[in-house]
Amino acid sequence: MQASLQGFGPEEGADRLQAFDPAQWPVAPDWRPVVDAFFASPPGQALGSFLRERLAQGAVVFPPRPLRALELTPLARVHAVILGQDPYHGLGQAEGLAFSVAPGVALPPSLRNIFQELGGTPASGSLVEWARRGVLLLNTCLTVEEGRPASHAGQGWERLTDALLARVAETASPCAYLLWGAHAQAKAGLVEQAAAQHGRKALVLKANHPSPLSARRPPVPFIGCGHFRLAREWLAAQGCTGVL
Repeated sequence: MQASLQGFGPEEGADRLQAFDPAQWPVAPDWRPVVDAFFASPPGQALGSFLRERLAQGAVVFPPRPLRALELTPLARVHAVILGQDPYHGLGQAEGLAFSVAPGVALPPSLRNIFQELGGTPASGSLVEWARRGVLLLNTCLTVEEGRPASHAGQGWERLTDALLARVAETASPCAYLLWGAHAQAKAGLVEQAAAQHGRKALVLKANHPSPLSARRPPVPFIGCGHFRLAREWLAAQGCTGVL
């Protein structure tokens, strides 16, 4: 879906959210029913009130396009999901995709470990091309305030992202789910139940978070977990290649 964007572009402030206006946040058409239903619901309206209030109070909120993952990765193309917690809270980092940073931004430690697990470090930390290939890079909370990690947790975004995950599990087949850290792993049951109920092929892989605090620790260290290889091999066996 194409839509004009208010406050997005090269002008000053384009690295942050300018207004709560979901109608101006483009998403692929097949996501629109889930998104519209959420923002019309009481939790969605409460989230809107919260974000408008924080912006009116001068809070710096990231990213500028909270639904960018749904813009770049249509539901019909999803064959892998990488689930994060909330956006990066540093100025200029968040670009609306889990673990991804805007081009030219130094790699955060978690992203550096992700590339290490992949076997190398690219020139850019932007994962836009992954998103375009069918990897849904979704955070469970889609906005955050500068310097305040998890500052928007529990304000309603989780209701939307749970609905999005359930929709993927009901629809996408085959689909690999890479769940890193306790927060992401808590969604495994939702994914497995929805996929089973609808007869979808799902591979759920769980490991520690790629943060340096946990990437090498038990019970399942992220470094060496082999998730990218396992997901590629499983997807290929289902006739799906070129995603991860």
